[in-house]
Amino acid sequence: MIRTVLMIEKPLAPVDVQLVTTLHPDEEVAYLVLMQPRGDQERLLRALDDVALGELQQATREEAEPEGDQALPPAVFALEHSLKALRETGAAATGEIVEEHPLDLLKSVVARSKADEVLVLTAPHLVEEFFHRDWASRARHTVGVPVLKLYAHND
Repeated sequence: MIRTVLMIEKPLAPVDVQLVTTLHPDEEVAYLVLMQPRGDQERLLRALDDVALGELQQATREEAEPEGDQALPPAVFALEHSLKALRETGAAATGEIVEEHPLDLLKSVVARSKADEVLVLTAPHLVEEFFHRDWASRARHTVGVPVLKLYAHND
């Protein structure tokens, strides 16, 4: 059995579930999903990403998105939705909300679960990616197992 830690920042869309669950077609996979709530990140970085991706309307709505403590209820819903979607494919799936520094939690979860790999399923973060400060780039130097970055789809 392959043990995969899956780090997400929004609910899994059906196409994302299909992508993730078909990466190892002939293997049984157990997923440990880490849901990253929208934190008190730099709104400017998110707005720059939106502009660079041509999503000008989204850039103007950044302030309306819940952050910090207000982002916890949507994150719990996103995690439950994602776990249900993975389980409906026949996969084993458990999960938790990221409440501490994501890389610290990721490192401890990989060690505790004896994970074989980490999948980071995220929206494009062009500014952070350019400087290799995105979660996947940073995780590659931290967790000790292969890290694959995939782009999440919009529902």
